[in-house]
Amino acid sequence: MTDGSSPRSTATREVTGSSGGSTVTTARTRLVGERTGWSADALVTLVRLARAVGRGASRTARAASSVVTPLGWTVIAGSPLVLLAGYSWGWTELVLAGAVGAALTLVAIAYLVGRIRLRFELVPPPARVAVGDEATARLLVSNPTSRRSFGTVVDLPVGERIVPIAVPGLGPGDRVEPSVALPTDRRGRLTVGPVKTVRADPVGLVRREHHWADAAEFIIHPRTIDVPSTSSGLVRDLEGQPTRDLTVSDLAFHALREYVPGDDRRHIHWKSSAKTGTFMVRQYEETRRSRMLLALSIASVDFGSDAEFELAVSAAGSLGARAIRDARDLDVVVSEITPEFAKRAVVAVRPLPTLTPNRLLDELAVVEHGPAALGVIDVARLASDAVPGVSVAILVVGSTVAPRRLRTAAAAFPASVEVLAMQCDPESVPGRRSLGSLTVLTVGSLGDLRRAIRGGEAE
Repeated sequence: MTDGSSPRSTATREVTGSSGGSTVTTARTRLVGERTGWSADALVTLVRLARAVGRGASRTARAASSVVTPLGWTVIAGSPLVLLAGYSWGWTELVLAGAVGAALTLVAIAYLVGRIRLRFELVPPPARVAVGDEATARLLVSNPTSRRSFGTVVDLPVGERIVPIAVPGLGPGDRVEPSVALPTDRRGRLTVGPVKTVRADPVGLVRREHHWADAAEFIIHPRTIDVPSTSSGLVRDLEGQPTRDLTVSDLAFHALREYVPGDDRRHIHWKSSAKTGTFMVRQYEETRRSRMLLALSIASVDFGSDAEFELAVSAAGSLGARAIRDARDLDVVVSEITPEFAKRAVVAVRPLPTLTPNRLLDELAVVEHGPAALGVIDVARLASDAVPGVSVAILVVGSTVAPRRLRTAAAAFPASVEVLAMQCDPESVPGRRSLGSLTVLTVGSLGDLRRAIRGGEAE
């Protein structure tokens, strides 16, 4: 260097290119400018030290914030002030209060000393259970150390609840497997875990949580029953009958007509052609295709109670699962729910997966009714447009849907579609009635559904 300065004290660096020179400014340049020597180095060192102290203080503050509760911060900050005021004003009560606060702070710190050396493993229940089935989560706790552990309490979150599990003291190499019964009285998705231990003082000044095992999720399916095959009974009676639509190839013979170019010659009726001297072809009535549609209304206005809606979900799940096992073409739809603060209503239906029974029941497990959902008339109209080629449409509703609304909903489907309305009402007498071409089933339980689908009289 021609000016005798060291490379470390160089503040700027010239970069020359085709467009001329430019100056690269560093943090050191901003701090010391063009000054050199020990003063510049000392200033840079002080700044670096201050930044390191700041980062350490920030980490300490974050760690303390995660441990000290609001009550703890109040006691920690207030105890010195109360002591100072007591000694300054000669108030024995304030001195005593400050001393108690300081003592509680020291006791709380003692509760944070040490750490748990146990190993925890959560064994969740099966991924899918039905409403009312037994579901148990097990916690495997072992002591891998050479010292005996003290007893502790482990918190296990189950949905929105916290279940405390008492773990006794374990000797070296010992293990215990406490179990927790999980609630299955309501369908839905339930999260179990993560397993965590909590160290806290009795007063609640400090609280430190440590997670030991990841959370697990399992699904509680709606209660279903095994209904008769959809290839027999009531559903079979509604299908397979000729329609008014004519076709050149089917099973139900309708009439003969003259041959026109483009007709398949395999359908020429030779005896009639010989008598008339003109080629005659057979004409058929198109039979129904075996495609079933399940439309579940989730509008609160279509149900008189939560019990009715739960029965409707179970009935839809039972019919859908049976149809999937029968390898039928099946579509299951529910109405979309308009978000609370949406600018306009959501006019659409949501298809549910029908690849396997479990996939369908997974979705039905989380379906909820709401006042912002479309009613049965809109659901029927949208489903009719979205799912072509349906042979039987089953509308699943509650007891509050009047016959006039049921007929209006059924009229949304083409005349070739047989529509069945299933009204779910645990308080009504089960039965079967006709509203013109519409068949209405009233079911009060899943047992009534089995008898109705079989085709017998509901008891």
